Amino acid sequence: MITYQTAVLEEWVDYNGHLRDAFYLLIFSYATDAFMERIGVDPQRDNHSLFTLECHLNFVHEVKRGSEVQVRTRVLAHDRKRVQVYHTLHRHGADEVLAASEQMLLHVDLQGPKSAIFGAATAAVLAGLFDQQQRLPVAEYAGRRIGLG
Repeated sequence: MITYQTAVLEEWVDYNGHLRDAFYLLIFSYATDAFMERIGVDPQRDNHSLFTLECHLNFVHEVKRGSEVQVRTRVLAHDRKRVQVYHTLHRHGADEVLAASEQMLLHVDLQGPKSAIFGAATAAVLAGLFDQQQRLPVAEYAGRRIGLG
């Protein structure tokens, strides 16, 4: 599921002409916003949102100034209040993974703020996406941990 597309902007690149580390996360953050909209979580409409509890980011290949990129998102798991998503960054229309971000998101009632159970419509959309995406290849960069050993 493509959730976000953009060109790599001049102000996002470093002295090597490569996308700066922070802007990978910015791109994935915009993809999370689009995912949130896709599943029916709308802070403006119902005062609910998704908060990021944890994020793992893997840099796989360099991304250069002016590249057209897209984020593909899948649901790895979900429960009544949380959803584990897996974003991958690709050159527009290409399959090679440039970067990957696994994230644990919490559904939040902004009036608390406090965690909240997903509404029935959102829960159904999440379940549908999860079921559809089960046939996809293993999420290569999910479940990793950092270490030297």
